[in-house]
Amino acid sequence: METIKIKGMSCNHCTGSVQKTLEGIAGLSQVSVNLEKGEASFINDGVSKDDIVAAIKAIGFEAAS
Repeated sequence: METIKIKGMSCNHCTGSVQKTLEGIAGLSQVSVNLEKGEASFINDGVSKDDIVAAIKAIGFEAAS
């Protein structure tokens, strides 16, 4: 399980947007987004960290690579 820190999430709608985005990336599975911790966890089957960060940035949040 991989974890990435995400800044800018403030509500359940935010976590839902991040979850939907990450679930839409082929190669990521078992996505879980935690608002309190400000992070997302997932199983990664070969997706580059840069691609994950770019997808999160594209929806208006900041991810620590």
